Amino acid sequence: MIYLELFWSFFQVGLFSIGGGYAAMPLIQAQVVELHPWLTLGQFGDIVTIAEMTPGPIALNAATFVGVQVAGIPGALIATLGCLAAPCCIVMLLAFLYYRYRGLSLVQGILAGLRPAVIAMITGAGISLLLMATTGAQKLPKDVSALDPIAVGLFLAGFFVLRKWKVNPIYVMAGCGLAGLLLYAVF
Repeated sequence: MIYLELFWSFFQVGLFSIGGGYAAMPLIQAQVVELHPWLTLGQFGDIVTIAEMTPGPIALNAATFVGVQVAGIPGALIATLGCLAAPCCIVMLLAFLYYRYRGLSLVQGILAGLRPAVIAMITGAGISLLLMATTGAQKLPKDVSALDPIAVGLFLAGFFVLRKWKVNPIYVMAGCGLAGLLLYAVF
Protein backbone atom coordinates (compact mmCIF):
# COMPACT_ATOMS: atom_id res chain seq x y z
CA MET A 1 0.00 0.00 0.00
CA ILE A 2 2.83 2.42 0.82
CA TYR A 3 4.31 1.87 -2.65
CA LEU A 4 1.03 2.77 -4.31
CA GLU A 5 0.73 5.90 -2.15
CA LEU A 6 4.31 6.90 -2.99
CA PHE A 7 3.75 6.36 -6.70
CA TRP A 8 0.44 8.25 -6.72
CA SER A 9 1.82 11.15 -4.65
CA PHE A 10 4.80 11.65 -6.92
CA PHE A 11 2.74 11.01 -10.05
CA GLN A 12 0.63 14.01 -8.98
CA VAL A 13 3.77 16.05 -8.33
CA GLY A 14 5.08 15.18 -11.79
CA LEU A 15 1.71 15.91 -13.35
CA PHE A 16 1.21 19.35 -11.79
CA SER A 17 4.74 20.72 -11.37
CA ILE A 18 4.80 23.06 -14.32
CA GLY A 19 7.93 25.17 -14.35
CA GLY A 20 10.63 22.84 -13.14
CA GLY A 21 11.98 21.52 -9.88
CA TYR A 22 11.64 24.58 -7.71
CA ALA A 23 8.02 24.94 -8.72
CA ALA A 24 7.49 21.33 -7.58
CA MET A 25 8.74 21.95 -4.04
CA PRO A 26 5.41 23.24 -2.64
CA LEU A 27 3.64 20.28 -4.24
CA ILE A 28 6.11 17.78 -2.78
CA GLN A 29 5.83 19.44 0.62
CA ALA A 30 2.04 19.23 0.50
CA GLN A 31 2.24 15.52 -0.31
CA VAL A 32 4.97 14.35 2.08
CA VAL A 33 4.52 16.70 5.05
CA GLU A 34 0.86 17.69 5.09
CA LEU A 35 -1.22 15.06 3.23
CA HIS A 36 0.88 12.03 4.19
CA PRO A 37 2.89 12.87 7.32
CA TRP A 38 5.87 10.86 6.12
CA LEU A 39 8.34 13.62 6.99
CA THR A 40 8.50 16.55 9.37
CA LEU A 41 9.02 20.04 8.00
CA GLY A 42 12.63 19.94 9.19
CA GLN A 43 13.27 16.62 7.45
CA PHE A 44 11.69 18.01 4.30
CA GLY A 45 14.00 21.04 4.48
CA ASP A 46 16.99 18.70 4.79
CA ILE A 47 15.84 16.67 1.79
CA VAL A 48 15.39 19.83 -0.29
CA THR A 49 18.92 20.91 0.64
CA ILE A 50 20.39 17.54 -0.31
CA ALA A 51 18.31 17.42 -3.51
CA GLU A 52 19.66 20.84 -4.51
CA MET A 53 23.25 19.83 -3.89
CA THR A 54 23.18 16.52 -5.77
CA PRO A 55 23.43 16.37 -9.56
CA GLY A 56 20.22 16.03 -11.50
CA PRO A 57 16.74 17.51 -11.44
CA ILE A 58 15.78 18.71 -7.96
CA ALA A 59 12.25 17.26 -8.01
CA LEU A 60 13.52 13.87 -9.11
CA ASN A 61 16.24 13.91 -6.45
CA ALA A 62 13.68 14.88 -3.82
CA ALA A 63 11.38 12.06 -4.92
CA THR A 64 14.23 9.58 -4.65
CA PHE A 65 15.29 10.79 -1.20
CA VAL A 66 11.72 10.84 0.10
CA GLY A 67 11.19 7.32 -1.25
CA VAL A 68 14.32 6.11 0.58
CA GLN A 69 13.13 7.70 3.83
CA VAL A 70 9.64 6.25 3.55
CA ALA A 71 10.20 2.75 2.13
CA GLY A 72 13.89 2.15 1.45
CA ILE A 73 15.35 1.41 -1.99
CA PRO A 74 12.09 0.03 -3.46
CA GLY A 75 10.35 3.20 -2.26
CA ALA A 76 13.01 5.31 -3.98
CA LEU A 77 12.45 3.49 -7.26
CA ILE A 78 8.66 3.74 -7.02
CA ALA A 79 8.69 7.45 -6.09
CA THR A 80 11.17 8.21 -8.88
CA LEU A 81 9.08 6.33 -11.44
CA GLY A 82 5.96 8.12 -10.20
CA CYS A 83 7.67 11.47 -10.61
CA LEU A 84 8.83 10.58 -14.14
CA ALA A 85 5.72 8.88 -15.54
CA ALA A 86 3.43 11.87 -16.03
CA PRO A 87 6.06 14.30 -17.38
CA CYS A 88 7.30 11.73 -19.92
CA CYS A 89 3.81 11.22 -21.31
CA ILE A 90 3.02 14.93 -21.24
CA VAL A 91 6.28 15.90 -22.96
CA MET A 92 5.74 13.37 -25.74
CA LEU A 93 2.19 14.63 -26.29
CA LEU A 94 3.20 18.30 -26.14
CA ALA A 95 6.15 17.78 -28.47
CA PHE A 96 3.83 16.21 -31.01
CA LEU A 97 1.24 18.99 -30.62
CA TYR A 98 3.81 21.80 -30.62
CA TYR A 99 5.53 20.45 -33.70
CA ARG A 100 2.21 20.20 -35.46
CA TYR A 101 0.65 23.53 -34.32
CA ARG A 102 3.60 25.77 -33.36
CA GLY A 103 2.63 28.54 -35.75
CA LEU A 104 -0.77 29.19 -34.16
CA SER A 105 -1.16 32.32 -32.04
CA LEU A 106 -3.29 30.32 -29.58
CA VAL A 107 -0.28 28.15 -28.72
CA GLN A 108 1.87 31.23 -28.15
CA GLY A 109 -0.85 32.75 -25.96
CA ILE A 110 -1.08 29.61 -23.81
CA LEU A 111 2.68 29.61 -23.26
CA ALA A 112 2.62 33.30 -22.32
CA GLY A 113 -0.24 32.68 -19.89
CA LEU A 114 1.68 29.97 -18.04
CA ARG A 115 4.65 32.22 -17.23
CA PRO A 116 3.04 34.15 -14.32
CA ALA A 117 1.88 30.93 -12.64
CA VAL A 118 5.37 29.44 -12.88
CA ILE A 119 6.94 32.58 -11.44
CA ALA A 120 4.46 32.56 -8.55
CA MET A 121 5.20 28.90 -7.74
CA ILE A 122 8.97 29.42 -7.80
CA THR A 123 8.65 32.55 -5.65
CA GLY A 124 6.47 30.70 -3.15
CA ALA A 125 8.99 27.87 -2.89
CA GLY A 126 11.85 30.34 -2.41
CA ILE A 127 10.03 32.25 0.32
CA SER A 128 9.08 29.01 2.04
CA LEU A 129 12.70 27.80 2.04
CA LEU A 130 13.96 31.20 3.24
CA LEU A 131 11.50 31.26 6.13
CA MET A 132 12.36 27.67 7.04
CA ALA A 133 16.08 28.47 7.07
CA THR A 134 15.81 31.70 9.05
CA THR A 135 12.97 30.94 11.46
CA GLY A 136 12.54 27.17 11.52
CA ALA A 137 8.89 27.56 10.47
CA GLN A 138 6.98 28.48 7.35
CA LYS A 139 5.23 31.47 8.86
CA LEU A 140 6.43 35.00 9.22
CA PRO A 141 7.74 35.51 12.75
CA LYS A 142 5.78 37.70 15.15
CA ASP A 143 8.92 39.60 16.04
CA VAL A 144 12.48 39.90 14.81
CA SER A 145 13.87 37.93 17.75
CA ALA A 146 12.55 34.71 16.18
CA LEU A 147 15.00 35.07 13.30
CA ASP A 148 18.22 33.05 13.42
CA PRO A 149 20.91 35.76 13.10
CA ILE A 150 23.50 33.36 11.67
CA ALA A 151 21.11 32.08 8.99
CA VAL A 152 20.02 35.63 8.11
CA GLY A 153 23.65 36.78 7.94
CA LEU A 154 24.65 33.86 5.73
CA PHE A 155 21.67 34.45 3.44
CA LEU A 156 22.47 38.15 3.09
CA ALA A 157 26.18 37.48 2.54
CA GLY A 158 25.45 34.82 -0.09
CA PHE A 159 22.90 37.05 -1.83
CA PHE A 160 25.37 39.97 -1.84
CA VAL A 161 28.19 37.84 -3.28
CA LEU A 162 25.91 36.43 -5.97
CA ARG A 163 24.61 39.85 -7.03
CA LYS A 164 27.82 41.87 -6.70
CA TRP A 165 30.43 39.52 -8.15
CA LYS A 166 28.32 36.96 -10.05
CA VAL A 167 30.17 34.06 -8.40
CA ASN A 168 29.20 30.51 -9.31
CA PRO A 169 26.27 29.57 -7.01
CA ILE A 170 27.91 26.25 -6.14
CA TYR A 171 30.87 28.11 -4.64
CA VAL A 172 28.52 30.40 -2.71
CA MET A 173 26.58 27.39 -1.34
CA ALA A 174 29.79 25.63 -0.35
CA GLY A 175 31.15 28.79 1.27
CA CYS A 176 27.93 29.44 3.18
CA GLY A 177 27.84 25.80 4.24
CA LEU A 178 31.39 25.93 5.59
CA ALA A 179 30.77 29.29 7.27
CA GLY A 180 27.57 27.93 8.81
CA LEU A 181 29.40 24.86 10.06
CA LEU A 182 32.02 27.01 11.73
CA LEU A 183 29.62 29.63 13.07
CA TYR A 184 27.14 27.12 14.49
CA ALA A 185 30.00 25.16 16.08
CA VAL A 186 31.33 28.30 17.79
CA PHE A 187 28.01 29.90 18.74
